[in-house]
Amino acid sequence: MVTPHHRVVIVGTGFSGLGMAVRLAQRGDDFVVLERAEDVGGTWRDNRYPGCACDVPSRLYSFSFDQKPDWSRDYATAPEIWGYLRDVVERHQLRERIVFGADLVEATYDESSQRWSLTAADGRRWTADALVLGVGALHEPSRPDIPGLDDFAGAVMHTARWPERDDLDGRRVAVVGTGASSIQLVPELAPRATHTTVFQRTPAWTLPKRDLPWSARRQQAFRRRPALQRAVRWLTYWRMEAQAPLFVRFPVIARAAERIARRELAKAVRDPQVRAKLTPDYTLGCKRILLSSTYWPAFDRDDVELVTEPITRVEPDAVVTSDGARHEVDAIVLGTGFSLTGSYDRMDVRGLGGRTLEDAWSGGAHSHLGITVAGFPELYLLLGPNTGLGHSSVVMMTEFATRYILQGLDRARGGAHVTTAAAQDAFTEEMQRRSRHTVWATGCKSWYIDKFGHNTALWPGSTIAYWWRTRKLDDSVFEPVKLAPTSPSAKDSVDA
Repeated sequence: MVTPHHRVVIVGTGFSGLGMAVRLAQRGDDFVVLERAEDVGGTWRDNRYPGCACDVPSRLYSFSFDQKPDWSRDYATAPEIWGYLRDVVERHQLRERIVFGADLVEATYDESSQRWSLTAADGRRWTADALVLGVGALHEPSRPDIPGLDDFAGAVMHTARWPERDDLDGRRVAVVGTGASSIQLVPELAPRATHTTVFQRTPAWTLPKRDLPWSARRQQAFRRRPALQRAVRWLTYWRMEAQAPLFVRFPVIARAAERIARRELAKAVRDPQVRAKLTPDYTLGCKRILLSSTYWPAFDRDDVELVTEPITRVEPDAVVTSDGARHEVDAIVLGTGFSLTGSYDRMDVRGLGGRTLEDAWSGGAHSHLGITVAGFPELYLLLGPNTGLGHSSVVMMTEFATRYILQGLDRARGGAHVTTAAAQDAFTEEMQRRSRHTVWATGCKSWYIDKFGHNTALWPGSTIAYWWRTRKLDDSVFEPVKLAPTSPSAKDSVDA
């Protein structure tokens, strides 16, 4: 059977994958997009828990080339963002380029043909000159290893795998975790449940969320005058970009923001003991800063309880904490975040010499500019290591990376290239050196820092700096891939 060949195969249909697809389509390139689900949307398709919304303003958390004039509010909800992405697919006629239900499980670089050989879970195969992984980091749930959790008699659900019908009305509900998902869920859940018990390991710094609806007048103005919307977008960008120094080396800014947070907490929660439990003991910004004007007020309700003792086990009808207390509940909600490399871990990606990406990242997820990986020719990552942000929109980061990748694809017409180990090592050392002077290195336990004590999640600088670094492909950090002797398997594919 002939295996279809494409110049580029993209994996994933979230913001990063779709943004890449739009740019390739505009250039008339030959590509296909593999999507394991039956619809597009990525994070915003998979996360559907009550209250799920973005914590970056809608006018900035969207494509620069496809602005939406009629967002319903400043911070769009998950269903609205998902709808926006589906509309992008239709406006740019991408649906016929997407293969749904294609769960990529193997990607092997064939050195004799200088092509990627790709295999889906159902056995379908493709080959490609270049592979672009836009799989993101907010898909695979991180499930805590709590003794007895699997034996709980009631419903157990993760915020990243919310059921169509949750059946939580009138129930006693335990919420495990107090991160970005939980602070959105708890205010929505509390009025529905008879009792909500929130199990907190570490409190989160939370600032007010100015989330105003967009009037019909504003929507009409943006629709008629796109330049006006672009101007507002840029104002929003610069306002958020001004926060970058907070994360780098200006703790005075963090202390000022902490005073604002403490003032809001004092207004929201009357009980001083509860307030004390909700007050972090680390520098603001060390963990992700959360935005909500409804989370803290939820703890002023009589039917919402905050528990800070560690969970020791789960029994069929209760959560048991280290003080021996049994908290009887009917359902357990896990707001315990995501496995940052979970989407990559699901795939067996093999580069030069058959080395796996898992092995290459056994000491931490490292890359060059968060885009290319030494030993893996013509493999490109979108939202790869050190490209997350704590202060602005990652959609911009994906657009900067996309521009860089397009230059790489143009160069590859003359032959495959791979990032040198020296260039990757230098970039990795730079990221860790710069991270040592940021607020993320002030001692808190955060998903920003991996098990080796390294920041592999966030970009330690401004988005302007990343734009500058990725504006032009640097040929000195790449080397050509030597053509190996032809293997029999290299002859069984055909251009699609």
